[in-house]
Amino acid sequence: QVQLVESGGGFVQAGGSLRLSCAASRSISEDNQLGWYRQPPGKQREFVAAITDGGRTTYADTVKGRFTISRASAQNTVYLQMNSLKPEDTAVYSCKAKVLNSGRYSTVGWGQGTQVTVSS
Repeated sequence: QVQLVESGGGFVQAGGSLRLSCAASRSISEDNQLGWYRQPPGKQREFVAAITDGGRTTYADTVKGRFTISRASAQNTVYLQMNSLKPEDTAVYSCKAKVLNSGRYSTVGWGQGTQVTVSS
């Protein structure tokens, strides 16, 4: 298992920006993916964005064009730059680490989450 620690959450007005960071406690094996998920108040957790160690990215439709995921592989750190924030982006944001094994991704760690609150 890998411990993940998020930082960078906070309170921001609509239209503003925040940058989240997630650092892994140790190096992650090759063929991995680091991702961000969020859980809005009273709702299920949902996928936000992910990036492989090869740099391939995927985004939820709701954040495309506004959020950018990146990573500093040497430090096993993943970032989420969030621009043009909306009140509906309010949620607890968590990062997840997965590794590819026999053609399937397996989760090897979850962070505790960081609160993002966007006011209207």
